[in-house]
Amino acid sequence: MEIRFFITILITLMTSTSAMAQKEFTLEDLNYGGNNYHNMTPKNQWYEWWGNELIRLDVEKCTLIDKNSGKESPLFTLKDINAITKMDVHNLLYASFPYAGKPLVLLNSGGKRMLINWKKKTVEWSQDAGQYQAQEWNAQSKALAYVKDDQLYVRESDGTERQLTKDGSREIVYGQSVHRDEFGITKGTFWSPDGNKLAFYRMDQSMVKDYPQVNIFNREAEYEPDKYPMAGETSHKVTVGVYDLKSQKTIYLNAGDPTDRYFTNIAWSPDAKNIYMFELNRDQNDCRLVCYDAQTGDKIKEIYRETDDKYVEPLHPITFLPWDHNKFIMQSQKDGYNHIYLFDKDGNELKQITKGKWVVEEFVGFNTKHKGLVILSNELSPIQKNIFLVDISSGKRACMGSTEGWNDAELSENGQYMIDRYSAPKTPRNIDLVNSENGQVKRLFTATDPWVGYNVPEYSMGTIKAADGVTDLYYRMVKPVNFDPTKKYPTVVYVYGGPHAHNIDARWHYASRSWETYMAQKGYLLFILDNRGSENRGKAFEQVTFRHLGEVETEDQMQGVKFLQSLPYVDADRIGVHGWSFGGFMTITMMTHHPEVFKVGVAGGPVIDWKFYEVMYGERYMDTPQTNPEGYAKASLLNQAKNLKGKLQIIIGYNDKTCVPQHSLSFLAECIKAGTQPDFFVYPGEPHNMRGHQSVHLHERITQYFEDYLKPIKK
Repeated sequence: MEIRFFITILITLMTSTSAMAQKEFTLEDLNYGGNNYHNMTPKNQWYEWWGNELIRLDVEKCTLIDKNSGKESPLFTLKDINAITKMDVHNLLYASFPYAGKPLVLLNSGGKRMLINWKKKTVEWSQDAGQYQAQEWNAQSKALAYVKDDQLYVRESDGTERQLTKDGSREIVYGQSVHRDEFGITKGTFWSPDGNKLAFYRMDQSMVKDYPQVNIFNREAEYEPDKYPMAGETSHKVTVGVYDLKSQKTIYLNAGDPTDRYFTNIAWSPDAKNIYMFELNRDQNDCRLVCYDAQTGDKIKEIYRETDDKYVEPLHPITFLPWDHNKFIMQSQKDGYNHIYLFDKDGNELKQITKGKWVVEEFVGFNTKHKGLVILSNELSPIQKNIFLVDISSGKRACMGSTEGWNDAELSENGQYMIDRYSAPKTPRNIDLVNSENGQVKRLFTATDPWVGYNVPEYSMGTIKAADGVTDLYYRMVKPVNFDPTKKYPTVVYVYGGPHAHNIDARWHYASRSWETYMAQKGYLLFILDNRGSENRGKAFEQVTFRHLGEVETEDQMQGVKFLQSLPYVDADRIGVHGWSFGGFMTITMMTHHPEVFKVGVAGGPVIDWKFYEVMYGERYMDTPQTNPEGYAKASLLNQAKNLKGKLQIIIGYNDKTCVPQHSLSFLAECIKAGTQPDFFVYPGEPHNMRGHQSVHLHERITQYFEDYLKPIKK
């Protein structure tokens, strides 16, 4: 008995000592603004395709990879490049190889864009790159488009600078993203395939009201207004110009009156003669694909039209088949899920290439040898993203590379080879080279777990039924470090819940945010649920929230809370909620509609009333305040300020141009009237999300709020 007792004590001491030996995380480790964050993320490697040859990029060298063996052989070093250029190039991680078969590397350094021949050891071409806005370079013509002092310029390959516009200003915007980055728009210039013509956006926002942003960092605060078109109010007008490098003339597409219309997903025909553009009405329920003559700007033909009772959302330009310039592919959700369709150039639908109750998440490129597409889809699981090679003629699909986790693909020029860069719940990062010809996979890189030696919580994934009793919803749970199922833990529901986002997928730790790990280390249980209205589950799943944002999402989140309340280790009296942006809206919605459930909340950058939000996003999901007054009134949190009972902290960036401060300030005014007492914190000069090390400060503040008001147990 004494020996058994001694052994038991020894094992206990050893276990305790082992646990004590594990390191604790800090926010400097876990937060992306932290000083040690770069050491706590899985290591990575970078690759570039040189036609069908694969090159690995490193700070000091570029190496050619044998696609059969995976072995590397040197191409050139940083020392070689500096000797050739007589410059101080700092690293080679941003090198690119735009010309297959030619030993030319493209580098930017010291304000110069250079094509360097590493075999001849010469700089074959260079161009002033400058520090300009909206730069876009074309490999065929070597011409550069850019914005300087609000005007659009083109710098030709010989260095000649052409100023294309003269009336650019804060109100007349050229060559930059329009429609507030909605409809898949990320830029404002579009080179033709031959590089001799440039399509560009011109946005007139002179009629849009200013939102009165203020810069407080000068001796006397300065007025720095931002053009912000709110739902139901006057929006900007966009037109599309085309500049011809040879004639040095600019024409505009004759698209008609741009008032209350959206122009997006600009694409060129392979012969550079025509431009294709999706045109959407302001109600966003009538979408048309129109072809224009790039030389005259005249409308040639409307070649496709799609309507919907709720909304149509074009997010991707058409793409012509490289082996048949009379046909193109187009993405659409018209059958209920985002899929790829084949059309001829006259707009006749030839076939639906992909089909099923799953989503094509990305078109990656073509396999020209086998006349196939390479896509990323969630066919294997709603929380996975995998690579598929799709035969256009038969529609047959073959999964390439990993059949688990969350994958991204980078194709060689002919599409036969691909880099499969993926993560899985217990895999930080793997990088494989995949030969689609025979399915052969060659491992190029395996990242080690950077969290070895730390106290790491348990991450799990599961499903519950939505409030409709039918739909499966995915959740992530992060249990406290050293979890004891006999104890009851304070629980924080982290929520986003809005369109075009999701929180749970099959990446490392089920895509857990690092702050969740930090909180689990402090003894909290974290719960994250992707409600209906979030992305990648099909049109019906996404559109169920139409005209009444916050309602269905909250119903689903409360199903998650019911699940939590059924667990013996969740303290039902200590449930908190936190979210940012749409998640901030959801945080306050949940706290004011269910004040008996949520004791503490932290809402970051919240939408308070959708009539204060921007036209494009707000009206897509809510229509206008004029046509849907009941929906706007029901979703407004101004009407709910009187229902606040728990401890709520609202945090915003003082110069938020996405969710303007009027939201939170209006809510505070209503709380004052109602006698409720939220807390409020502002980050001066910061936009919608805190930048740099201020993010560490932010998450310290969020954490401390839960520590102060949720963690203590009432005596």
